[in-house]
Amino acid sequence: MEYISLLMFVVVCAVLLLGYPVAYSLAGTALIFAGFGVMTGGFETAYLHALPSRLYGIVTNQTLIAVPLFVFMGIVLEKSKVAGNLLNAMTQLFGQYRGGLAISVILVGALLAASTGIVGATVVTMGLLSLPTMLKQGYSPSFATGSICATGTLGQIIPPSIALVLLGDVLSSAYQKAQLNMGIFSPESVSVGDLFVGAIVPGMILVSLYLLYVVFVTWLQPQKVPSVAPQAVNVSVKQLLNALLPPLILIFLVLGAILGGFATPTEAAGVGATGALVLALLQKKLSLSQLKEVMLSTTKVTSLVFLILIGASIFSLVFRGYGGEELIEQLFSNLPGGVFTAVLLVMVVIFVLGFILDFIEITFVVVPLVAPVLLAMGIDPIWLGIMIAVNLQTSFLTPPFGFALFYLRGVAPESVKTTEIYKGVIPFIVIQIVLLIAMAIWPNLITWLPENLYG
Repeated sequence: MEYISLLMFVVVCAVLLLGYPVAYSLAGTALIFAGFGVMTGGFETAYLHALPSRLYGIVTNQTLIAVPLFVFMGIVLEKSKVAGNLLNAMTQLFGQYRGGLAISVILVGALLAASTGIVGATVVTMGLLSLPTMLKQGYSPSFATGSICATGTLGQIIPPSIALVLLGDVLSSAYQKAQLNMGIFSPESVSVGDLFVGAIVPGMILVSLYLLYVVFVTWLQPQKVPSVAPQAVNVSVKQLLNALLPPLILIFLVLGAILGGFATPTEAAGVGATGALVLALLQKKLSLSQLKEVMLSTTKVTSLVFLILIGASIFSLVFRGYGGEELIEQLFSNLPGGVFTAVLLVMVVIFVLGFILDFIEITFVVVPLVAPVLLAMGIDPIWLGIMIAVNLQTSFLTPPFGFALFYLRGVAPESVKTTEIYKGVIPFIVIQIVLLIAMAIWPNLITWLPENLYG
């Protein structure tokens, strides 16, 4: 009966490819398989009896309260034109240099990622604001679109990232479960804050590599990255500070509170949401109608996340009832090469699934199935979480199904060919794969800061 769990996973992927909603696909497929198992005597109904308490645990989870708060913060900043002000100031500052606009896009995208944590919003915002300007100034369409797509996905790894919030909650449960399975009855925990700290160094490295790539292209193929005429550059210190200070203050308040141990990620998310609202009101950039749109968008995104989480919980219960976890454990233990091969296999599977599933589905469906087994092998949970986050970020860029490519295609001018978008992201995919390899070879890139900050 163990192999029915694998069949269930295959059926779910097939249903998703047919275009059915994720939450309903997960829950519906699981319940159909459970019903079949009950009728044939191959499934214990006791697993379904645990469903009410599991769902109650989801809606009362303190960590997940951070999700709507961070979403609210990001949408408020998007509506209040913070991105536009930042991009204008950075463009005027760096525009006199060859490739200056591309550098501005990467720096602004990194700040937006640290402010909003929403990949789709960052890609769309940067696409609408910067792509027409880059094309008008003579930038290569492939280079311009590649820069925007890659920069937009920084929200996946740079804290406070919603992806890290969800991963942190899932990995915390998986880590405790792995320790209990190992006979450790006073298990240690891993928090969302730990993942935030672990992501800081890889995030900074990734931004630096992006900037180095722009400099490299500027030197090797200067025709792809023109400069603005010096007389067009005119930015005052006051303009620069007015554009930079609001998001920087907000980032400092949110991350500073978490890193300093003054607040949990959920509490810091509340500070961020309030701070974004105050900044928008002070700049008189948020009307009552816009506030209504922000609240409606936040409700939609939050409802989507929790519906998928409920569907994934039902799926994981039925998967476990059919012995799927034992099957995965046997598979990993029998792999040649031990831990290395197991991690490599999981990373490849997650990368491929990133073509057809969003990070929310992968976080709630795949990670709970494989993480307990990997963590029981002695893998550091913070290292595993950041590796998964960067891996998903890479899959979101990879043609032909990368989500970031779809986001940008939706707002790019018709003159920009889809093949040019695909071509433009290839160097950035290579950069991210290099980072993944580096983190695999030198785990301290991830674990050093958490170990030293928290002792």
